[in-house]
Order: sequence, then C-alpha cells, then structure tokens
Amino acid sequence: MGGRYDLTNFEWSVIAPLLPQKSRGVARVDDRRVLSAILWVLRSGSPWRDLPERYGPYTTAYNRFVRWRRAGIWDAIMDAITKAYDGHIQMIDSSSVRVHQHAAGAKKGVQIVAWAVHAED
Repeated sequence: MGGRYDLTNFEWSVIAPLLPQKSRGVARVDDRRVLSAILWVLRSGSPWRDLPERYGPYTTAYNRFVRWRRAGIWDAIMDAITKAYDGHIQMIDSSSVRVHQHAAGAKKGVQIVAWAVHAED
C-alpha cells in the first residue's frame, strides 16, 4: 500500500507471527491491510467511519481492533516492536503533549521555553 501510516516490511516481519491464525469459518481478510487500517485510525485520530477505502470496511478494522485488545495482542505487539528495536524506540502519548500557546489562550508576550536533556550513552 505504501501509505504514510502503513507498516514497514521489518515491522510486519516482527508482528506477523504474533497475530492469531485461527479462522472463524470465514476466510480471513489480509492481516497486514487490517493492521495498517487500525494504525491509520489511531495515528490520524479520525473516526473509524473515515477510514480510506483502500483499507477495506471500517467495521472489519474496528472489530479486529477490539478482539485483539481483549486477547492481549496489542501488548504482545508493543513488546515485540520494542525488543526488535533494542529498546531504542520512542512513543508519545498525545494526552501529555502541550498545545501551542496561541491555541491555549496564553497572553501575548508570554515566552514558553522547552528544555531537553539528552541521556548519555
């Protein structure tokens, strides 16, 4: 597919063995496409109904997301990706990201300084 939010071949090679292989009677939809669909929704912040057509029906992606959450698949995926990158992976929880002062109603003339501390290797 090659979209902005799609998995790389390396990431897919790490994740694929962790996904359930049992079929429920109906032929399974391509797991990579469904996983890319789920990541598109999570990364873009869009509603499930706004999922682009190239990913297939949004209901398939949503149902698989919920099923994998209940089965603990997402925890296993996160652990595997972290291990594959030797722990050198960074994630940002958007609930802790501060909004720009112009969007937050800050008074003009207020200066916001961001500090960054680099860890030594």
